[in-house]
Amino acid sequence: MIKHIMDEACRILLIEPFCAGSHKQLIDLLHKEIPGTQLHSLPGKKWHWKARTSALWFSQVIPRDHNFRTLFASSVLNLAELVAIRQDLAVLHKVVYFHENQMIYPVRKQQDRDFQFGYNEILTCMVADVVLFNSKYNMDSFLSNINSHLKLIRDHRPKTLVEQITPKCHVLHFPIIFPETVNKSATNKSISNKDSNTCTSNTQLLGCNVKNENTETKLNIDKSFKKTGDKREKEFTKCCQKILIENSDFGKEGSCSETLSQNSRTRGDIAVGNDHLTFTDCAVDADGSDTFDETPLKKSKTTVQTGPLHIVWPHRWEHDKDPEMFFKVLTQLHNDGLDFRISVLGEMYSEVPEIFEESKVILQEKIANWGFLPSKQDYYLVLQSADCVVSTAKHEFFGVAMLEAVHLGCYPLCPNQLVYPEIFPKECLYNTEQQLYKKLREFCKKPFIPRCRSVVIDTNQFSWENLREQFLKYLVV
Repeated sequence: MIKHIMDEACRILLIEPFCAGSHKQLIDLLHKEIPGTQLHSLPGKKWHWKARTSALWFSQVIPRDHNFRTLFASSVLNLAELVAIRQDLAVLHKVVYFHENQMIYPVRKQQDRDFQFGYNEILTCMVADVVLFNSKYNMDSFLSNINSHLKLIRDHRPKTLVEQITPKCHVLHFPIIFPETVNKSATNKSISNKDSNTCTSNTQLLGCNVKNENTETKLNIDKSFKKTGDKREKEFTKCCQKILIENSDFGKEGSCSETLSQNSRTRGDIAVGNDHLTFTDCAVDADGSDTFDETPLKKSKTTVQTGPLHIVWPHRWEHDKDPEMFFKVLTQLHNDGLDFRISVLGEMYSEVPEIFEESKVILQEKIANWGFLPSKQDYYLVLQSADCVVSTAKHEFFGVAMLEAVHLGCYPLCPNQLVYPEIFPKECLYNTEQQLYKKLREFCKKPFIPRCRSVVIDTNQFSWENLREQFLKYLVV
């Protein structure tokens, strides 16, 4: 049915007043993947001016001779202004997407909050037909703050706006095109086919993604590893054994262990060598032939290095991401003599908080990567090389970078607030700056912990492949 609809040469007007970051990712994706779209956008600079003035500019550049049926725009656009000026656009099916909302945007003082930005978003929702949010947190925080925002009006306040807007609202996660992970074990010569039950390794780290197969798992510790006698590596092995048991939920009904004991097929080893921990995944059929599982668990790393902990912070270089807290914690770890490496990525704008330059000097010897990486492939390679991804955000409604990092094998540490409890399990959340420090201190001392732990998040639910038809449902009319 979808193919039939797409063959009808739909006409969709895409508008993005602030074409940067996730706004650019989404609008470019829709323009590329959905036929019959026409895109009008403005550069992702001077956000406040785009929110105030873009409607008038778009009213002049959008062609008047058109066959548009749907208008799709981010909430940065004052849609009420645009359709008032261009009444030919008012009759279209109007869809608005909220990447964020201005009702709860963090400001240092309440009097610094610009009433007009939140008010414009309310007006936009009033004239829209469909209002989409990238998370439930985003939707709930917007709707629950409309009335309090309107109380700032001195008199003659409008009423029942929440009741009028709520039926239009839906959660539609931001669609991500995740990169294919690299099977680093393919080039790892220290693992070989030692016998018919030990096969080429795939990217399942601890092998608990069992698909109702008859299997059994064993720990195979390389003889060369035993000979080293290194105390740290013995601790590494012990930890991995413990994590294997914990992550498998042994003894629980319907758990991995139950599945493992049910049948005669044998499923690989965990090989622990001097430089790696790899789950080798294969099955032996009744005739003795090897059957390989070629499906990688994309959220796991194939090879675990024994070097210092690699921490990545892949966020915009702005105050609402709270880089001050992040660098305060890292400086404390550094002063405590702990070993780690950092990659500070993300987009930079004209005004960069001073803490970045100050911290670059203090943490110079710890820096692996510093600054925005224009190549997406280079960016993904850094994420895949990192062990732990940290967010210190005071303002987050979804978090594309965190999910990309988790998909590529990073262990996440996020605030126990904003959108994060909606997406990440509680063991990945912290409540205070001190808790973040303690978690990172433990990881610095025992970097095998984040490298061995698997995070129970199905990133595929946020993929474009999974969300495509939902977007089409709202856009194709």
